[in-house]
Amino acid sequence: MAKIHSLSDVQSGNIGENTMIWQYCVVLKDAVIGDHCNINCQVLIENDVVIGDNVTIKPGVQIWDGVTLEDNVFIGPNVTFTNDLIPRSKQYPKSFSKTIVKKGASIGANSTIVTGNTIGENALIGAGSVVTKNVPANTVWFGNPAKQKGTIDINGTIIYQ
Repeated sequence: MAKIHSLSDVQSGNIGENTMIWQYCVVLKDAVIGDHCNINCQVLIENDVVIGDNVTIKPGVQIWDGVTLEDNVFIGPNVTFTNDLIPRSKQYPKSFSKTIVKKGASIGANSTIVTGNTIGENALIGAGSVVTKNVPANTVWFGNPAKQKGTIDINGTIIYQ
């Protein structure tokens, strides 16, 4: 059974076993969240969102329509996802671009992930980065715009270029 703090607004019934949703979160009705996730305080999760198992989302993150986080993903504090390349007030696209964060990837605090990109398995995005293109698996990226700076192995060892 999921544990949902009484000060959160969780409208979805698609929350996995042993997932914890802390205070001041909003989870819309069509969102899907897997097992053993930790959704920290002050997180917004929209409808067209899929979150896998064992995902950690730190405070201050908004996960907009079109975002998928696969299993074992880490999202640092205040990470920003976008879902509309040409946003206008009160004008909505027919569909939102898709962003996928693949299994085991980690995104550092205050990073911005521009919509329409895929972050590969086990990739590491450094804090404060702005991701504007696809990130291959097992690579390390940081900066603005983010650029590949190395690779990372299964043990978390980084080899810089």
